[in-house]
Amino acid sequence: MNTQEGLQLVDRDESGVDTAFREDVLKGLSQEQKAVPARWLYDDAGSQLFEDITQLPEYYPTRAETEILKAQSASFAERIEPGCAVVEFGSGSSVKTPLLLSATDPAAYVPLDISGDFLRASAQDLAGKFPNVPVYPVEADFMRQVELPSAVANLPKLGFFPGSTIGNMVARTAVDLLRSMRETLGDGAKLLIGMDLIKDEAVLEAAYDDAAGVTAEFNYNLIRRINRELEGDISLGNLTHEARWNDEYARVEMHLVAQADLQFTVAGKPFSLAKGASIHTENSHKFNRRTSSMMLLASGWEPQVRWLDSDEQFSLILAEAKPNRSAP
Repeated sequence: MNTQEGLQLVDRDESGVDTAFREDVLKGLSQEQKAVPARWLYDDAGSQLFEDITQLPEYYPTRAETEILKAQSASFAERIEPGCAVVEFGSGSSVKTPLLLSATDPAAYVPLDISGDFLRASAQDLAGKFPNVPVYPVEADFMRQVELPSAVANLPKLGFFPGSTIGNMVARTAVDLLRSMRETLGDGAKLLIGMDLIKDEAVLEAAYDDAAGVTAEFNYNLIRRINRELEGDISLGNLTHEARWNDEYARVEMHLVAQADLQFTVAGKPFSLAKGASIHTENSHKFNRRTSSMMLLASGWEPQVRWLDSDEQFSLILAEAKPNRSAP
């Protein structure tokens, strides 16, 4: 095994609670439209449930992106410098990562994820598959600039952000994240990013409300986590998972809708939720060519090439962090 000693950059209080998690939940539950940032869906249980979601017949993005990664391996080899450090943001189980590592001849792999145990298990598994590639797992909230391990400081960088995670964020947050990635990776770095495409509403809603109810369990797990880690007493039995297409914002929204008037506490603070109101837990924005390019350019990333799957449902885009210019 070649998994190197990892870094832990998650800030926890004396009782072991992630302070950013508590802050985001309390702030979000205090708003008129209650909301919790989607990244908190991904504790160890949530990460495993998401991996289960990716295997569902309704969930097309994983199949489409995997198709691109397999079909375009020669293109990746041509366009991505060998000997780079592949830095994966929100690595999860790193299921797609072997396809990229096999195509690009990297010198190191740095998976970043907020779910520590899941991260380390996945890193160890990947290290066994690629014994000649040092693996440096970093437990961190990648929504902020991350200090990479010193062992990769002088290597060229390739950021890898697969899936459609960028779509989980509203535009201003997505731009902030992409700028933070640029700061983490540096001038001249490249970024391979997945962006889901706008398509038929029924296809989109089914992908986030599957017949087997796995996505619903993924959503409910957030409440279980709040109750467990933040001493909450939210009545899960009075909440129902709902997926909605919001055409104005070109996104699927996930909500937990109250079936009765609810009173509850979290971290000692009281809250209420009226019947029919919801806790907004996730957005999944969908893109076209122009909107994806605009988001990358606004963040300091210049799109270089774009690949689509055979059904044109999903895109992978390779972008480069060009030096900032003060004029055209």
